[in-house]
Amino acid sequence: MSTAVDDVIEIAEETAVPSVIPLLPEAEMSGPPAPMTQRVVLGLATPIIGENLLQTMVGAVDTFMVARLGAAAVAGVGTGFEFVFFIISILSAIDIGATVLVSQAIGAGDKKRANQLARQAIVWGLVLAIPMSVVLYFAAPGIIGLFGTEPDVAAAATTYLEIIAATSITLFLSFVCGAVLRGAGDSRTPLAAAVIANIVNIAVAYTLIFGNFGFPTLGVAGSALGAASGRALGAAFMLILMARGHRAISLRGNWGWRPRVATARQLLTLGVPAALEQVLSSGAFMVLLAVVALIGTPALAAQQIAFTALSTAFLPGIAFSITATALVGQSIGARLPADARKAWSISLRWAIAWLGIGGVLVFIFSERLMGIFSSDPVVIGSGVSALHALSFALPFWAVWFVSSGSLRGSGDTRTPLIIGASTMWLSVLLAWIGVRFFDAGMGWVWSCFVVTSTPASLLMWWIFRRRVGDYEAGRRALPSGTPSYSH
Repeated sequence: MSTAVDDVIEIAEETAVPSVIPLLPEAEMSGPPAPMTQRVVLGLATPIIGENLLQTMVGAVDTFMVARLGAAAVAGVGTGFEFVFFIISILSAIDIGATVLVSQAIGAGDKKRANQLARQAIVWGLVLAIPMSVVLYFAAPGIIGLFGTEPDVAAAATTYLEIIAATSITLFLSFVCGAVLRGAGDSRTPLAAAVIANIVNIAVAYTLIFGNFGFPTLGVAGSALGAASGRALGAAFMLILMARGHRAISLRGNWGWRPRVATARQLLTLGVPAALEQVLSSGAFMVLLAVVALIGTPALAAQQIAFTALSTAFLPGIAFSITATALVGQSIGARLPADARKAWSISLRWAIAWLGIGGVLVFIFSERLMGIFSSDPVVIGSGVSALHALSFALPFWAVWFVSSGSLRGSGDTRTPLIIGASTMWLSVLLAWIGVRFFDAGMGWVWSCFVVTSTPASLLMWWIFRRRVGDYEAGRRALPSGTPSYSH
């Protein structure tokens, strides 16, 4: 087994393309970074798009398989999957802080600090993940019960959440390893890990959901075990490569693993507002489940299927958001605000183009997309209404994603928190009013997000533009202790 793993790693090391941002040996990291160009942005973003697509495929493949078990199973997995996002949101306090700090350290030419930050992110993330896993596992039945779903849906959701909670350490490791590597400019290693995760997920889920090859039939539990197994092996792949010291981030050596409160404070100062934003947004989506549950189980199933189908369309927006965070962070660390503006501008143009095309395609093929996952006409009808509404929001979400990611890279994680969380909860409030008092359906529920996200995205765009302008004009101080270059 170890020989096979070594072979895979060696092949990956031989075929991997170097990081987009050239990483020089530690003693030589005092020169200026590469100029910010479209090639640099796309070189980092393209593997992230592929990685995000593969991460989404974990949920999409499981939804496709579980759909054969009925609407209740799909609705249950959808309800449980919302809690996966909630868990990720909590753990992102470490992930986002690590991405920003690592990117700024790389931009400043301090690879040793970047490696130390990676170690501390892993250590403090485990300190956070372990107790959270225990609490969520035992609290799963009570949490699912708050949503008032039908008994069969609640049973499926509880099973799914218990397994994901028990294995959330693997979920954390897969995300934190990818976060620090992307912050350092390496988006190809996380992509390779996502390929491994998908292969393992498909094999395990197919085997355990339906009881193939002599294994027991586990249904929804098989879906959760497949996802957990895939993430575990993907995380192990990244950890082994970094431990060998041949990636943008190196974990080789025994130093830097002792928990440091000062580093935790730095990580959390940046990460907690970003995590709180995601927690509040995920909380809003979980409350939205309760709102959709008022419409009925077919609507809940349509919610999961529609969001799975739509997530593929806005993956490029998320990828360019992550890219902007890393490249803006590196530019700010190198004291090059003009490059930060270029990274934001290039990412913004490409994200709008991708999501604009995605919105058109989602609108045109919405019925076919829903038909892939379900043959129930009620489920399909509800899902089509949701997809039609959401397709109009995609270009504005592109502006939102990239501008908020750029703000985080510059060190401002509070502004996206305030704007993002308030927008999400306002959308849920409007959706609840329509469903509760006017018998509105899925079309209204998701139209509320179109109405609220449009002004929010434009506001985010304006704030970052003003912030980077202040850096360029000297009205706002750049981070101290970093080199100053000019291209």
